[in-house]
Amino acid sequence: MNIAKVLEKPGLHFSFEFFPPKTKKSSDELFRSIKELVPIKPAYVSVTYGAGGSARDLTHDLVLRLKEETNITVVAHLTTIGATRWEIKEILERYAESGIENIMALRGDPPKGSQGYIQPKNGFRYAAELVTYIKKNFPQMGVGVAGYVEGHPETPNRLKEMDYLKAKVDAGADYICTQLFFKNSDFYDYRERCAFAGIEIPIIAGIMPIITRNGMKRLSELALGARIPAKLLRAISRTSDDDGVERVGIQWSTQQAFDLFDRGVRGIHFYTLNKSKPTLKIYDALGIKPENKPS
Repeated sequence: MNIAKVLEKPGLHFSFEFFPPKTKKSSDELFRSIKELVPIKPAYVSVTYGAGGSARDLTHDLVLRLKEETNITVVAHLTTIGATRWEIKEILERYAESGIENIMALRGDPPKGSQGYIQPKNGFRYAAELVTYIKKNFPQMGVGVAGYVEGHPETPNRLKEMDYLKAKVDAGADYICTQLFFKNSDFYDYRERCAFAGIEIPIIAGIMPIITRNGMKRLSELALGARIPAKLLRAISRTSDDDGVERVGIQWSTQQAFDLFDRGVRGIHFYTLNKSKPTLKIYDALGIKPENKPS
């Protein structure tokens, strides 16, 4: 079912994101981790894209296995990086034949050490072009696109950034899932700017609990790393070990979720770092009543 249709159902909707495995063993471990989410009936889980070679094959195999062996709706990420139109068509055909009904369409980030994004030969330059291609050739598929609450680092002009998002929506995107953020006020401002730009499709809020100090440092080094508020930094500085960091991170994300739902957000997307237990703790802390769980 199209994710936009899922979000129309009554209840509060949770989704979870995992990054692709690098080995067959890690793929099996990740599959078991994702299965732990089945009892809470997530709206969907998404698997990010492993571009090229064995990483791409492992990603495809995991997506198809989740579809075949669980009742969870799966969203497969697809990027324009390093892929021709023929290769993307082949991937989409394989997913369509296997009953995968939703794609997260992304341009993708350039490989480390590169001088920037280079359009693949006979490929797509922008995510909007990929959305257009999917909607024309695979109209039955729901298509999600990324939103950047704090701005995309390659587009310092926030007005142009909104133009680029509107182009993806006009190309046929069904919903927006945002990159992670730690200040809800940034998300609400982003949502208002989307409305002002005439963007009316559902916007899913992306959050991630900080669970280790090293994880916080890595997050800060990422090109799309979110700004960490001083209040959260102070709380983490008072902890003595990573168990304490995890408790603080879970509490912060839980409060984010409470506030987001109070302000009418229907869907929250958890970036899990392939660890389901912290996000399950957040879900439990929210105390969702059975009648508020998506059916």
